[in-house]
Amino acid sequence: MDTDHLTDIWSRVFGTQPAPSLWLVIVTAVLALGAVVPRTAWRLSRNAVTIAHEGGHGLIALVTGRRLDGIRLHSDTSGLTVSRGKPTGLGMVLTAAAGYVAPSLLGLAGAALLAAGHTTALLWGATALLLAMLVMIRNAYGVLTVVLTGAAFVLVSWLTTADVQAAFAYAVVWFLLLGGVRPPFELQGKRRRGGAEDSDPDQLARLTNVPAALWLGLFHVVTLCSLIGGGRWLLGL
Repeated sequence: MDTDHLTDIWSRVFGTQPAPSLWLVIVTAVLALGAVVPRTAWRLSRNAVTIAHEGGHGLIALVTGRRLDGIRLHSDTSGLTVSRGKPTGLGMVLTAAAGYVAPSLLGLAGAALLAAGHTTALLWGATALLLAMLVMIRNAYGVLTVVLTGAAFVLVSWLTTADVQAAFAYAVVWFLLLGGVRPPFELQGKRRRGGAEDSDPDQLARLTNVPAALWLGLFHVVTLCSLIGGGRWLLGL
């Protein structure tokens, strides 16, 4: 690969792209909302939120020095991340707390990149994260889900026009911001009905002696604030 070609790739990935029109930003928000609100659509699209959720657990486990044994994604949109290390302490707390806020924080980071004009960097960065996660997947359904999601990013990044890439990137970020809000409310409903006894907030309550309801409240605050802040960036406000 010659130097000119490498320079072209570098400028393509790390350069800036023009902001799309406001109408496209609004249309992608509506499309993302359509993937989150209707129950039928959510049954399928929630798989992408689960990827981000379990990826958040896995990433923070590695960052805090824990050993990541593997990640499983299931067809009912649940997931499981297994890590080894000290069963208590800050690393375990951060790992347990990362899941429910990960989709929204990823969406917030994506909104910041798009607001700065780095559409291609977002697409390639997301592809790299999915490839890294694929190595740790330990079941067939999980592999299929991550491969299909990664393939979508690769195809859009390489084979489509700048306008299509922008629309795809904005739709993905809107989806993460909007989709990140729903799971804490779903968990709250399950807990109210006496279910989800070993949920992330319950694990955090055992680790910290802070009531699970307060941890769930924190998840609500992070996801809703991320939606507000990320939405403002995407809309250029």
